[in-house]
Amino acid sequence: MSIRENLAANLRRLCKDHASVSAVCRELGINRTQFERYLQGQTVPNKATAKLICDYFRIDEAELYQDPGAPEPIMRGLPPVSESLFNQMIRPPSPSIAGGTYFTYFSIPDRPDLLMRSVTFVRREAELVTFRRVTGWSERRGSTWARARGNHYGVAISRLNWIYFSGINRRQTGEPSLISVQWAPISEPVLIGKAMLLTEAGPAFVSVIMRRDIANIRPRDAISMAHVVRLDDPDVDQLVVSLTREGVGLVPSIAVTYAK
Repeated sequence: MSIRENLAANLRRLCKDHASVSAVCRELGINRTQFERYLQGQTVPNKATAKLICDYFRIDEAELYQDPGAPEPIMRGLPPVSESLFNQMIRPPSPSIAGGTYFTYFSIPDRPDLLMRSVTFVRREAELVTFRRVTGWSERRGSTWARARGNHYGVAISRLNWIYFSGINRRQTGEPSLISVQWAPISEPVLIGKAMLLTEAGPAFVSVIMRRDIANIRPRDAISMAHVVRLDDPDVDQLVVSLTREGVGLVPSIAVTYAK
């Protein structure tokens, strides 16, 4: 395959994990027509544009142009630590969660009247469960938590009746996040628990509620709903509001500070 064909195949693969090609173009600030030329193997980007694309997808430039069918390079003399850790993470049992779209609500430190509503896309392939979580996508500049908008990718695992969503933000901040939830002891299928996230004040432990979308909202529309909401907003899921106000299965927010 030529360099242009390699680029086209790799870009198509990378874009699959995003809402749409248009969304990728908007975030990159690249003209859609020009980006389509890359996707069709008609041309390659200049050095500055290639760096922009690589920074966005968090890959090296060599990976952007490599043969998509080529085997991964072997690091001689080094144990496959990453592979070993990954295999340990995804070992059985598999999380008891179906694939689909889940609205994920986080408490906001010192603001009991607000929730951060994110959208989590869960993908299940046999026993492997992966996810993408979008946070603060449509927030106005200067509003709560808008500074560190999230585009987390990761894996979901199950241990001791808890489901852990471990991910990395693929935006410039690049911070990790960890959510631990379990099924709430109520008739409705709702996940409740805790999360360690990055806020404007730094890392914090917050309460979290996850509920699957049953209205089959389009991914693009779901992403547009990923922002701060008020508890008294009638459009907010009333079961989530009730659980938040009653504190069912939730814990107070606790700020985390690091020693200097």
